[in-house]
Amino acid sequence: MTPGRDDARRSAERWRDRQTLERRLHDGPAQRLSALALRLGVLRAGAPGRNGDDAWRRGLDVFQSELESALQELREVAGALYPPLLDEAGLGPALRELVTATGAVARVDVADVRCGTAAEGAAYFAVAACLAAADDPTPGRPEIGIRVRVENDDLVLTLTGVDPDQRRPVLDEAAPLGGCAELTGPAEITARFPCA
Repeated sequence: MTPGRDDARRSAERWRDRQTLERRLHDGPAQRLSALALRLGVLRAGAPGRNGDDAWRRGLDVFQSELESALQELREVAGALYPPLLDEAGLGPALRELVTATGAVARVDVADVRCGTAAEGAAYFAVAACLAAADDPTPGRPEIGIRVRVENDDLVLTLTGVDPDQRRPVLDEAAPLGGCAELTGPAEITARFPCA
């Protein structure tokens, strides 16, 4: 096996490991914390209403709030590893959710195909990096175009309306898989992510 293919194989394995870790966090600790928060809510609702119990109820409120905050933080960490929606529904829904979450002005056009954990994960995080860099709160900012297709066993991502300097973060996601990213217009980047 050539060094480039070996690197791409290792990179694909790392993406699968990230996906597996996200699932473990979701199915293990996150589920247990959710169950604890629910049980705590039931306990609080059934607490006796006598005088002097206010401090106990306030303590339960604080504990439940902290538990819910910990659960939210765990979900955010899991999502940063590999977004659950990407695994469940694919790149199109995951990118639409990302655009909504970031408040970006963007149009998403994604073919309804699956291309493997590594290619989809790398493309998702390439788009996330570009959206973060384009975080411009001024009205009238240009719309970003996000187009994804599969061609010749590659996931092809085309970003329009982006700063040409964003080619580097996109390439950083594509290159470990044996892909590439190039400027194909004044404000357009096209990247290829080999499907695994």
